[in-house]
Amino acid sequence: MNSIQLNNDMSIVISGEAGQGLQSIEQIMSNLAISSGYNVFTYSEFMSRIRGGNNSTEIRISSKRITSYVDRIDIFIPMCKGAMFRFKGRIAKETIIIGDVSHIDEMYKDAYRIIYIPLLKIMKELGGNTYINSLIIGFISNLLGSTFDSAIKTIEKRFKNFGEEIINNNMEAVKTGFELSCEIIEADKFCIQIEKTEDVKNNLILYGYEAIGLGAIAGGCNFISSYPMSPSTGVFTFLAKNAETFGIIVEQAEDEISAINMGLGAWYAGGRAMVTTSGGGFALMAEALSLAGAIESPMVIHIGQRPGPATGMPTRTEQGDFLTALYSGHGEFPRIIFAPGDKEDGIRLTHQAFNMADKFQTPVIILTDQYFMDSSNNMNDFGITGLKAEKYFEITDDKYARYKFMGNGISPRGIPDHGRGIVRVDSDEHDENGYLTEDFNVRKNMVNKRIKKMESIKQETIPPAQSGSNHYKYAVVCWGSVRNTAEEAIAAIARNDIACFSFTQLYPLYNGTADLLKSAEKLIIIENNATSQFGTFIKQETGIEFDHKILKYNGMPFSVEEITAEINKALLKE
Repeated sequence: MNSIQLNNDMSIVISGEAGQGLQSIEQIMSNLAISSGYNVFTYSEFMSRIRGGNNSTEIRISSKRITSYVDRIDIFIPMCKGAMFRFKGRIAKETIIIGDVSHIDEMYKDAYRIIYIPLLKIMKELGGNTYINSLIIGFISNLLGSTFDSAIKTIEKRFKNFGEEIINNNMEAVKTGFELSCEIIEADKFCIQIEKTEDVKNNLILYGYEAIGLGAIAGGCNFISSYPMSPSTGVFTFLAKNAETFGIIVEQAEDEISAINMGLGAWYAGGRAMVTTSGGGFALMAEALSLAGAIESPMVIHIGQRPGPATGMPTRTEQGDFLTALYSGHGEFPRIIFAPGDKEDGIRLTHQAFNMADKFQTPVIILTDQYFMDSSNNMNDFGITGLKAEKYFEITDDKYARYKFMGNGISPRGIPDHGRGIVRVDSDEHDENGYLTEDFNVRKNMVNKRIKKMESIKQETIPPAQSGSNHYKYAVVCWGSVRNTAEEAIAAIARNDIACFSFTQLYPLYNGTADLLKSAEKLIIIENNATSQFGTFIKQETGIEFDHKILKYNGMPFSVEEITAEINKALLKE
């Protein structure tokens, strides 16, 4: 094999079984990449099992900032037998396959670019398969130009709590991998030429679940109660790890019903609470969501979407819960729905969710998905500086009425023992003082009061992020985690007549949406679901229908290549 050269942007995919340390490889390699001067993006996809199956991680390394998933595989490393089967549509003739002969499927052995390394033999000499992840870390780190000392220090830090023997064995595996790649670089003239930059060396890697957690902390979250459910659990564990530092009470509830009711109790007592769940867990919260509407309580609910219905595909991704979030709960009451497109959005919108929940005394729902939660990229500025927790409750007096009729529908919010007033809340229909009532006129006035809030909420809607042309003939609409992939695809198409509008506030819909879309001759929408839920909602609100819908719902996120091809196909249909 002669002169293998990879330039500017490289995608490494590592495939193996659950339990082989893929997550360790991803996290360690990400830090080594930025310390070497590279931008990095990662995405993990995995089966719903603790051991076995087939999981993978994509580590994308570039000279420029990257935040998107690609189909392209430049280097593929199978860590076990059967690790290649699911990737036959992505492994190309140009892909460099590196692995043990027994891990490489027969169909690739004659016509593809393969570098054989005796993984099984080496693992046996090192004492077993436990250290295969460290060997691969050593191997790749040398390919990327990391120093041996950097790789060793990273391993020592990662395994510092595991005992001297485990640390030493992992370091030996790293050394073996590093030396093995030196031999391959020399023999096969392996050359990776990606421009380095000093600017990224002090960056940090941020995952989606960490972005939501940081936004919650910035928003003053001091109480979280949840029942673990993929893919939302990362937010729960992140806040739990930082609970002591930031004064957060953490409660793992027996179920989602209990979790959200605890959260409502915390808000009633003056706390700032959050629950995090997925679609099935949110379904159990629907009654308490209505309770929040009735008692006009702030509430922040994070939903990490995954494919349904029922248990569906619990470790995969989809944007299938927007309409559930929009219409859940009996009765009519206001709510706000956000869907962050990137990590910066995740921080900013979660912070804003707490302030808007407090200000308008209504539930705020944050929609992410498995792709958003389990992908990462390097960041320099998290944008937390200057974010404040805005509080809207007041000191009450003897005449305090919790549900006093106000012109904007927003009654003064009191907290028990914060003043002399009594703060009554009642899940039954109630009067201004919180007493149960069946008076028809009071009932009508209370419904009107609650709905009246929407007028004020609509004055603060967030416009979609616009990229591409300002003088567009074609408009592409997306929401949530599709944003970065769509923007990279449109940049790759390189036409001056396409604009991309990425919505981060789904409800209430941005006031100027109709004006933005009417300016285009052709409308395209991209959604990770089967029925174009957001497109349907936009039509309902504006009367505007999309000419072309790009939909995906097999459990995987969109790739840059998929969106590029689908947009080009749509444009050819003029």
